[in-house]
Amino acid sequence: MLKIGEIRELIRLLDETSVAELRIDTDDMKLHLKKAELSPASILPEVRQAAPASVEVRPQQAVEAPAPVSQSTAPTKAEEAPSAASADEANLHVITSPMVGTFYRAPSPDAPSYAEVGTKVTSKSVVCIVEAMKLMNEIEAEVSGEVVSILAENGQLVEYGQPLFKIRLA
Repeated sequence: MLKIGEIRELIRLLDETSVAELRIDTDDMKLHLKKAELSPASILPEVRQAAPASVEVRPQQAVEAPAPVSQSTAPTKAEEAPSAASADEANLHVITSPMVGTFYRAPSPDAPSYAEVGTKVTSKSVVCIVEAMKLMNEIEAEVSGEVVSILAENGQLVEYGQPLFKIRLA
């Protein structure tokens, strides 16, 4: 049985080659990957749909003209906040959806969620399921740390690459 990381790698390799279709059949699984045929008319609508429902936009630091020299050289609280926030952001890992599908926080409606805010996870911890074409794909944390934010709602349709969780690295 292929793991989700191996399937991602196969998809990436398929995108980078001229191969249009890949089929793998074994005793315990069947996998069929096929590149979509894009006509010029279909590209624009597809680009519009590809944008994730929730996008976190972080402005890049702007280059500013030198500020006039003031008599006080101590940094203000406003100057300290961005550096603290950027250090905190640097310590976060974002888990993204590896495919288009339906996001589920638990294995079944009556079962507890795989992860809540504050849950400690390891690289092999399952944090959610993304259902695609009636297949339940368990998504692993890929890093060790603590869940600080859940960015998708249970039962929500998610796009490829859409952020699902933020993990504070251990």
